Amino acid sequence: MASYLITGGAGFIGSTLASTLIARGHRVRVLDDLSTGHRARVPEGAELVVGDIADGTMVAEMMEGVDGCFHLAAIASVARCTEEWEASHRTNLSGTITVFHAAARAGVPVAYASSAAVYGHGAAAVLSETTPTAPRSAYGADKLGCELHARAAGIVHGLRSIGLRFFNVYGPGQDPSSAYAGVISRFLDAAAAGRAIIIEGDGGQTRDFVHVDDIVTGLIAALATADCEAPVLNLCTGQPTSIRALAALCAAAYDRPLVTTNRPPRAGDIRHSCGDATQAFRRCGWHAERTLGPSLRHMAELAQPA
Repeated sequence: MASYLITGGAGFIGSTLASTLIARGHRVRVLDDLSTGHRARVPEGAELVVGDIADGTMVAEMMEGVDGCFHLAAIASVARCTEEWEASHRTNLSGTITVFHAAARAGVPVAYASSAAVYGHGAAAVLSETTPTAPRSAYGADKLGCELHARAAGIVHGLRSIGLRFFNVYGPGQDPSSAYAGVISRFLDAAAAGRAIIIEGDGGQTRDFVHVDDIVTGLIAALATADCEAPVLNLCTGQPTSIRALAALCAAAYDRPLVTTNRPPRAGDIRHSCGDATQAFRRCGWHAERTLGPSLRHMAELAQPA
C-alpha cells in the first residue's frame, strides 16, 4: 500500500485517478479548491482538503508522508485562461511551481499534467515530443512553462518529475452543462436530447481523443519512471477524428439521425491535432486501449436511466 497526493482530485480526471488508486488498495489525499471540481466526485476513502494550490504552506503540509504526487490542479479551459489571464496563470504556473518546490523538499516524485496545447498549430501532421512547441494561448504557454520549470527543478533542486501532454480527454463524468465542457460531453448531451449538434467551424478540424481510463493508466505508469531529467511524454491514441465525424459517432451512440448546426469557428482554434505515443510505450509500456466508437456507446448506456 502506498500513499499519494492528487491535486485537482475532485475534478474529472483527478477523481477517476483517485478511485482507481483506492480500488488498488492505496491511500489517497486530495487537494482541491472546488472551483471546478466537486466534493461529491471524491471517492469514499480519500482524504479531501479544500485549499489553494498556490499556498506554499498548505501544499508542503499535504506533501508530508506521501510516496508520490499526481499534479492535475489547473484551470484547463483555454477560453477561461484568456478571460482570466492573471488568475489562471497563478493557478496553472505559479501553483505548479509551488507543488514542485514542496515535492523537491520532501523528496516526492511528481507526475504532472501538461497539454497538447504546447504545440500550437504544430508543423507536423503527427505531433511527437520533438515537434517544436509554439503555444497559441495563455493555457498552452503556462503548460510549456510547467515543463521548463520541471527541468530547472530537476537540475537545481533534484526534483524527480515526468510531464504528460494530454490530448483531448473524454469519458464518463464530464459535465455537459459547464460553459467549458469538452466537445464530446456537449455532443452526447445534444444527441441524447434530440437537439442539433452545434459545430463550430466547418467540422473539418481533427482531434486525438483519448479515454480518461487510459489517461489514468498512463499517469500511474509514468510516475514510476519520474527522474531529474524531467521527461515529457504524449498521452494520445495517434488516431485523428474530425469534429464532423465525431458528431456522427455521438448521434449513432444514441441511435439518432445526425442533425447539426454550424457556427463560426472559435478565434485561434487549432485546425489539426494528433499525437504520437511511441515514447510513452518505450518508456512506460503504455498505449491507449480504448477506441472512440464503442466508448461513446458505453457512455450513452451509462447516461440512460435505469
